[in-house]
Amino acid sequence: MARKIPIWEPSDETKSAMAPIDGNEYCGVGESSVVRPKPFFWHDPALHPWGRMQQYTVQLMFGVPGEGDQVAQAFRAGADGISFEQRGPEAIPVADTKIEKTPQDWSENIRAFALANEADDIGIARLDPTWVFEGFEVNLPNIITIAVAHDYNEIKEVPSLPGSPRGIIEVGKQYTRGATVANRLRNYIRAQGYNADSYEGPMAAGLLMIPAAIAGGLGELGKHHSIIHPRFGSSFRLAAVATDMPLKLNEPIDFGADDFCLSCQICTDNCPPAAISDEKQIVRGVEKWHIDFDKCIPFFAEARGCAICIAVCPWSRPGVAKGLLQKIAKKRARSVGK
Repeated sequence: MARKIPIWEPSDETKSAMAPIDGNEYCGVGESSVVRPKPFFWHDPALHPWGRMQQYTVQLMFGVPGEGDQVAQAFRAGADGISFEQRGPEAIPVADTKIEKTPQDWSENIRAFALANEADDIGIARLDPTWVFEGFEVNLPNIITIAVAHDYNEIKEVPSLPGSPRGIIEVGKQYTRGATVANRLRNYIRAQGYNADSYEGPMAAGLLMIPAAIAGGLGELGKHHSIIHPRFGSSFRLAAVATDMPLKLNEPIDFGADDFCLSCQICTDNCPPAAISDEKQIVRGVEKWHIDFDKCIPFFAEARGCAICIAVCPWSRPGVAKGLLQKIAKKRARSVGK
């Protein structure tokens, strides 16, 4: 099927901000060995080759006259554009007395606490060393990933070009909500006598959250390289907490999103820079969906976060996911019966 929109080209200023290296190779595309990811976009700009591009992106996000302050407030951005403020409580010390419960009981308590504190779902997985960026350490064994769903009526307003900031403001609000949940949950766990560290978006730290969320049962990876959740679709953001609290782990789920992506062309056809592939690729030793970094990031910068693929994903539309789940389940049942 032919694309319905022309392929977008970045401005000369945007091109000049890109690093003069292959971003896909840097991210591990074509690498047959299982290796840890390198620091990249949204890490400290000094840690990766796209520091200039990242600073340029932040300038576009927060610097549009009459809109930048609203966007910065949604993210609770600090003056440097790479730190954030007032996103939940400050960290407390770990309590001297450790409260003992079974992993099952603790997992139920953690879920109840998170959902009562503005999370929409959580997943729990054992840390895999390949989720930790080179140069960083995560020394706590269990990862709790936190999902916070978007308001579809707001996220559908992307791309957030100058004059249309609703989409990027919504993204900022949900990253702030996710960070607030993570920081509250970190403190709750510390108050029980266990170690816990929080991980917030959009800035990156030691933990690659997407594979942790998949391992924790929050969804499947879509061809747009975002997770598809069985209720929220792709319309949500992540935060995380690492802890040594004993927890019952969740299992990855398979509800048919990966199979659906094989035949769906919606995000592919609606991606202005044509950064989404119909073919899986080997990335750091694993075959999976992966976007073209060098095509995606320039548009991401100019569109102040893009998120078109998230908004147009059929799973993200209100009321659609339930019907898709039923349709896929019936199709699988017929296949088993043959």
